[in-house]
Amino acid sequence: MSIALTADNFELEVMKSDIPVLVDFWAQWCGPCRVVAPIIDELAQEYKGKIKVCKLNVDDAAQIAARFGVMSIPTLIFFNKSKVVKQITGAMPKEQLVEEMARLFGKI
Repeated sequence: MSIALTADNFELEVMKSDIPVLVDFWAQWCGPCRVVAPIIDELAQEYKGKIKVCKLNVDDAAQIAARFGVMSIPTLIFFNKSKVVKQITGAMPKEQLVEEMARLFGKI
C-alpha cells in the first residue's frame, strides 16, 4: 500500500527519505485521479523497499500542493534526496511510469 501523506508526516516521509519517493497529488472528486489510483497501488507493492510511494490529498494538505506548484491533478512528483527530480501532470499508463522511474532512479 501507498503511504498517506499529511502536513504532519510529509517532511519525514518525503524530504528525509533514504530512498527515492513518488508522491501522487490527488483528490477524491478527481476522475483521472481514480484512474491512476490502482496503478499507484501496484507500484507501491512492486517497488516496496526500493521506492517509497505516497499519496497526498490536495484538499487535506493544500499548503503542500502549493509549495510544489501543483495546479492540476493528478500530479506525480518524483523526489530523490529531498529534491524534486521530475513532475508529471495527468494520468499516465503504468508502463510509462515504470520507464520514467528507471530513467530517474536507474535499475531498481
